[in-house]
Amino acid sequence: MTDEQPTPEMNGQVADAVKGNWVDRIAPPATRPYLRLSRADRPVGTWLLLIPCWWGALLASAQVGTLSLRTVWIIVGCALGAWLMRGAGCTWNDITDRDFDDKVERTKSRPIPSGQVTVKQAATWMIAQSLIAFVILLTFGKLAIMLGIASLLPVAIYPFAKRFTWWPQVFLGIAFNWGALLAYAAVAGEITTAPVFLYLAGIAWTIFYDTIYAHQDKEDDALIGVKSTARRFGEETPRWLKRFLVITVVLMAAGIIEALADRSVLALVVALGAPWAMGLHMTWQMARLDTEDPDRCLYLFRANRDTGLLAALFLAIAIFL
Repeated sequence: MTDEQPTPEMNGQVADAVKGNWVDRIAPPATRPYLRLSRADRPVGTWLLLIPCWWGALLASAQVGTLSLRTVWIIVGCALGAWLMRGAGCTWNDITDRDFDDKVERTKSRPIPSGQVTVKQAATWMIAQSLIAFVILLTFGKLAIMLGIASLLPVAIYPFAKRFTWWPQVFLGIAFNWGALLAYAAVAGEITTAPVFLYLAGIAWTIFYDTIYAHQDKEDDALIGVKSTARRFGEETPRWLKRFLVITVVLMAAGIIEALADRSVLALVVALGAPWAMGLHMTWQMARLDTEDPDRCLYLFRANRDTGLLAALFLAIAIFL
């Protein structure tokens, strides 16, 4: 017998999950390993995948000054698709990283390294999520379908990026912000330079927030030879993050000006509140950043949900002006 009390990880909970999340509390026990693979216990990643989709749909709507029922469906469909594809992508990431995750303190409690599911079970779950998401995508139009299929390439590459480049966050940005192009195409039926600027702004934003996130693991990453911008920037991280903050604001503003040049001055001014609100929130994060405090890094990373939603709010208001 032992007096050792079971830790949350011993009960199957993942170390960096939101405490008291619904998966650990009320989800049927048989489903919990699969929901944990999908990061349902860590929802901020779904938000960060979804928000660029909403940017794209809202920018396309603001460009014409109307919010159609089809656009409302695209906004809802993107939410469903983001949950599914984030889940599929994270499952793929866990499959490819299974030999690394058991060596990192923060990730060794994930379902595969902790033995909650087998690789075969995880692969089946990944395919199921992807197929359901594809059914939703079929309602978005031909160009959006083509873009959705093309997005599978960066999603597939990303988990391997940290093995061959100091800039895996760039690959994450390419994959995570694809929805800005896809949703814009679903609403507008075409791709112009405006959503491309929006997409590039999203990539810069992703490098910003995921560098903060990666500082949690930099010591373990160094031991096992995994690369990241957190390790690449080191003590110069604040300076680099300021650069990506500026790039984010400038590129988003460029996309908005390109899209809304023919709308009213009021609509343009309000829409330009999106990048400025983002920039102010990112500046707030910078003022509180301590790269040597993992808990602070996780807190600031999660705060980026609000960063992106602030931009979406201004774009939504601009539709009706």
